[in-house]
Amino acid sequence: MNLKMMEDGFRMILEGMGEDIHREGLIDTPKRVAKMYQELMTGLSGDTKAEDILKTRFHEKYDEMIVVPNIEFASMCEHHFLPFTGCAHVAYIPGDCVVGLSKIPRVVEFYARFPQIQERMTRQIAELIQKVLQPRGVAVVLEASHMCMTMRGVKKPGASMVTTQLLGRFKTDEKTRAEFMSYIKPYIRH
Repeated sequence: MNLKMMEDGFRMILEGMGEDIHREGLIDTPKRVAKMYQELMTGLSGDTKAEDILKTRFHEKYDEMIVVPNIEFASMCEHHFLPFTGCAHVAYIPGDCVVGLSKIPRVVEFYARFPQIQERMTRQIAELIQKVLQPRGVAVVLEASHMCMTMRGVKKPGASMVTTQLLGRFKTDEKTRAEFMSYIKPYIRH
């Protein structure tokens, strides 16, 4: 990332707003904003490949559902560059391997660190788990509140969006899907 370009760009935004960029409270703001975006957009650095997050696998004879509910995340909407925050609920039914508990939240965090839309992020999480672990099924539900809808535009605080991606048995087997939904129901706001 080019921090100098980001600083200069934000300085231009402030000037475009009619702000005095030499005002005490704004002198270091472009530098702080550039560092903030560097922190929030670590996915753009290319330092980590998504597949690497799930590379350590354990070959276990476990064929029941594994559910990791209520994974909090914060991402940045690529349309208005305002945050959206929420929870991810992820499940998979192992094929011939499982991953450590922390790996599923790491996958969520990885995809949250790009300019993003919720629909794509939901799909990316599910497709990565399916591709790398080759489980019998994957389910991902994201529920998030978008600042681009709550503080601007339609201005509807409290509104949220739920997106789902169901693969394998979660898509084809109603009983499996219902079991997953029963596990995450206590965490869903609506």
